Amino acid sequence: MVALEIESVLVAGRGPAACAVVSACTRLGVKAVAVHSETERSARHVRLADDAVLLGPAAASESYLAVDRIVEAARRSGVRAVLPVTPALAGNARLAAAVAAAGLLWVGPDAEVLERLGGDGVEPASESGFLAWVTAEGLRYVTPVVRDRAAGIARVSWTPEDWAAGGTLDLPVSARRLAEVGWRGLVTVGIAPDGELAEVAAGFSLDIAVLERAHGVDAVELALSSTETTGSALPGGPTPRAAVAAQLRATLAPGTAGRIRGRLPSGSRPGAGTDVDVVSVSGFDPGDRLDGWYDALLATVSAAGPDTRAAAAAVLAVLGAVPDVGVPHDGADTSAVLDRLAVGSGVPAG
Repeated sequence: MVALEIESVLVAGRGPAACAVVSACTRLGVKAVAVHSETERSARHVRLADDAVLLGPAAASESYLAVDRIVEAARRSGVRAVLPVTPALAGNARLAAAVAAAGLLWVGPDAEVLERLGGDGVEPASESGFLAWVTAEGLRYVTPVVRDRAAGIARVSWTPEDWAAGGTLDLPVSARRLAEVGWRGLVTVGIAPDGELAEVAAGFSLDIAVLERAHGVDAVELALSSTETTGSALPGGPTPRAAVAAQLRATLAPGTAGRIRGRLPSGSRPGAGTDVDVVSVSGFDPGDRLDGWYDALLATVSAAGPDTRAAAAAVLAVLGAVPDVGVPHDGADTSAVLDRLAVGSGVPAG
């Protein structure tokens, strides 16, 4: 673990991703200040944080996505840096510029770089791509990723079966220029059928869990280190392993609220074998209200193992044990994808 100079951050986000970032900050000894809307005063990411700041009304445009309110919240809280969680915020050049203008550190690519690369906050949903931590020296922890898509969302992501053995990847020439144009921090990339870059996103996408499990690293530590080191201070990780990440999403009708009754997957544990590790992150606890205003991502589960089959089987075992949680969800569809991966069958896209 690297000694970080940043002692406090505003965690700009909500849901399981924000919960994971807040928990990582706690492990790293960094004070985490959460943000919330009027309807999420007692949300799980707020309860986990050291402190919290109200942004505004329930509508995301007036709270979680409101640039001026996020910057003002950072000022009021006295934090040193703003750590954007979702690609929608991490890829927002206007927010990055406003944070810098306020004299605060922006944890991610500079506004000029985001504008140059057309960062629009869209999480890559191309069938294939790669993940990396970009430093002045180039790309580190490069991880190829394959995605199963549902309505444009990467429902399950995994490393190709033949990658972990060799740990090498042929990247488009344009990908290697990310460091040259000034990109710093985490990057999630989609690759088009012609081999060129289709989408380039900052922030903590679902795929970032694949990078963490594959290399045994902490994505929050990498992101924070990007603001103060060249990357050489972080040691190389172990030999890459196969990794799989999946999300569990509520299927309530848009605008419909719900109440969580059962316990969602949460915590780290070994899988079926001692060589398999599983990490689950929940966005809600029993009794929590699922607000109809927001994207209903319930939990994420990721695993690393000796091969993709073993990692997929470990994630499948966790999702298969999810009880009735009080709201409908896409667990059956996600489990079907994982089941095909666990037996080595190909998964059709989309």
